[in-house]
Amino acid sequence: MSQAGTIASCRDSKSIQHCLAGVAYRVTLDNPATLSRLCNQPSYDMIPWGFMFTGGILTVSDTGAKGERQDTSGQVIQECLAPLAIQWLKYGVVPDETETISDTLRQWCDEGLDIILTTGGTGLAPRDVTPDATLAVVDRIVPGFTEVMRLESFRRTPLAVLSRAVAGTRKNTLIINLPGSPKAVAECLESISPAIPHAIETLRGQASECARG
Repeated sequence: MSQAGTIASCRDSKSIQHCLAGVAYRVTLDNPATLSRLCNQPSYDMIPWGFMFTGGILTVSDTGAKGERQDTSGQVIQECLAPLAIQWLKYGVVPDETETISDTLRQWCDEGLDIILTTGGTGLAPRDVTPDATLAVVDRIVPGFTEVMRLESFRRTPLAVLSRAVAGTRKNTLIINLPGSPKAVAECLESISPAIPHAIETLRGQASECARG
């Protein structure tokens, strides 16, 4: 996946307020086609804070790992988090196998990524094991991220209560489970993305008081 470093955001026509490194700024949302072009042509001079994180996207899908389904959710993650200037150093599609997921997460964490987003495998189906694999890896749970995601998703569908997604940290890496649906991914990231920069800064020992817009 390409680096995503320009001013862009999720997939509808609203605006959201973010706070990064003590700088409050507003992101205007654009259409997906424009976002894809921008994400493939980073423009870091547009970013006022000059701050960048490193990240990985892990898509968990049996059919995706076989090459039978295109990974659109991974692209949505990249587009929605473009304002955070994340350099995507790792990307993978793995089957719904606990050991494979856990091994990949450990390896990426040990390589020092700031954040890892997983997508898929968070429900109640027998092969939905992403939360279990994540819990086997993390040192600490950060429940607020998934609590907010479930709450915001529940406003749209009562089936949100079936999500088993978890979030936590391993060493200095933040790991967050996202759903498999591209639409649900975008909705969840809209609700939690403002907190991600401060979480990473805290793990790095660089936390500062966010400006309030």
